[in-house]
Amino acid sequence: MKVLLVADELWTRNEAIAALSEPDTVIREVTDPRDASREADRFEPDVAIVDMQIASMGGMAVARALREAEFAEDIPATSIVLLLDRTADEFLARRAAADAWVVKPFTPQQLRAIIASAGTGPTGGRSE
Repeated sequence: MKVLLVADELWTRNEAIAALSEPDTVIREVTDPRDASREADRFEPDVAIVDMQIASMGGMAVARALREAEFAEDIPATSIVLLLDRTADEFLARRAAADAWVVKPFTPQQLRAIIASAGTGPTGGRSE
């Protein structure tokens, strides 16, 4: 599995990497949200994990930019998982066309399960 991890906070990236570290998983980190679409084009990830609170752009804008690039066929179809700060942000995840989301802090099991559900398309999946 190829994972594009879009987060600027080191602890968020470390938690996701620890949860997903397996021999068949390749993780590419992006700390500047403006680089997410370009890196998705180069890397062709199966899933993009996007932190909701990232730099000046925000996770919702990153997710929407990825969806627009996908629609324009600039990048391949990619499942998008948003890392939310609070349960109340679920409506933002839906508006961003995320396939799934999880509220931080998350356990490794929660993140792996939500990524598995994201692979089946828009699920409105969540984990708290």
